Amino acid sequence: MQSEGRETFVNLNLKAIIILLVSILIVFLILFRNLFFQANYLLKSFGELSIDPEIAFNNNKPTFLEFYAEWCEVCKEMAPKVSSLKDEYEKDINFVFLNVDNQKWDNYIRRFKVNGIPQVNLFDKKGNLQSTFIGKQEEITIKDSIDNLKRDAKHQEEIFNSEFSVIKENKIHQVDPRSHG
Repeated sequence: MQSEGRETFVNLNLKAIIILLVSILIVFLILFRNLFFQANYLLKSFGELSIDPEIAFNNNKPTFLEFYAEWCEVCKEMAPKVSSLKDEYEKDINFVFLNVDNQKWDNYIRRFKVNGIPQVNLFDKKGNLQSTFIGKQEEITIKDSIDNLKRDAKHQEEIFNSEFSVIKENKIHQVDPRSHG
C-alpha cells in the first residue's frame, strides 16, 4: 500500500513538472516571438505593403524591386537589413516586393530573368535598370547603389553571391490530365 501511495505521489510530481516546463516554454515563446518570427513577419508585411510595380515605374522616383519567397532562408536572413533600408529611404525611393510564388508576378519574374532569390533590382527615375543583386548581400553594398541612384549616377552593375535560393517550380496551379478523375 505504501508503494502505491509513493507511485501516485511521484506521478503527480512528474505531471506537475511537465506542466511547469510546458508553461515556461509557452511564456518564453510568447516573450521572444519577435526574435524567432521577425523575418517571416517582415517578408509577409513587405508583400502586403508593397507599392504596385506599374505605379512605381511611372511616378518619377527610383525603384527598389525585390523578388523573394517566404520559404527562402536567405530572404529571411536579409529581411531585417532590407527593412532598415526601407525605413531610411522610403520617402525618396519606391519599394516593391514581389513574391515569386504568386503567379500574378510571373511576367516580372520572366522579364527580369529571376532564377535565384532574393534578387534586388534598382531602377533610376525613368525605370532603367541600374543594378541587380542576386543572393545574400551586405546592407552597405545595396545602400551604396541606392545612394548612387539618388545622385543620378549612371552605372550598371550586377552583383551575384553564391548564397541564394533557387526558385522552386510552382506546381500548385498546373493542370494534369490525370488529376481530374
